[in-house]
Amino acid sequence: MNPLRRKLMAATARQLGRPHGPFGLVVAKKLNRSNERAVAAAVDATGVGPGAVVTDVGFGGGVGLRLLLDRVGRGGVVHGVEVAETMLRRARRGFARDIAAGRLRLHDGSLTALPFDDGVLDAVVTVNTVYFIPDLDAACAELARVVRPGGRVVIGIGDPDVMRHAPFTAYGFTLRPVDEVRAALAGTGLTVEHRPIADHPIPRHVLVGR
Repeated sequence: MNPLRRKLMAATARQLGRPHGPFGLVVAKKLNRSNERAVAAAVDATGVGPGAVVTDVGFGGGVGLRLLLDRVGRGGVVHGVEVAETMLRRARRGFARDIAAGRLRLHDGSLTALPFDDGVLDAVVTVNTVYFIPDLDAACAELARVVRPGGRVVIGIGDPDVMRHAPFTAYGFTLRPVDEVRAALAGTGLTVEHRPIADHPIPRHVLVGR
């Protein structure tokens, strides 16, 4: 790969990990389109209904926020957690009415530092985020910490064997085997169900901890 292409792939990987600036807004739209089916499957796996309190960690383009808002209804609350300020600003504009109504609350935070007390959420969802953290066990422990007894932790990932062929994943991505992610989530004491999701061009995996 020539130096210019390497630079482009590295920049793409950085944007996918933390969308920022004007190009980050373009990335957000593309993420919503390409990940909608995977995010919908993860949201469905939460099993939440009207009145629930849930969060989407690393919500990116925000498609998961809208799906969760629809599920929890007027009596529920959705929290969105993001490390990318560009995505937070975008969500503040796009979801202004839901924020004003108190149905959506946005936070600056990460997988390993969630802004919640112990056991306060009915479910937590995170899709396409664990590639960008060095300590998977710490992230899973943090996700499990904030979910109440009987709640669910849902992690969505792309198939690592397929993703490995994408040129940008060589830059900043950690593509762990599905069983490794499953074991890390199970290590928190949760019982984990694995739901493969057929998708194109990247098959998906949804891991549901209860």
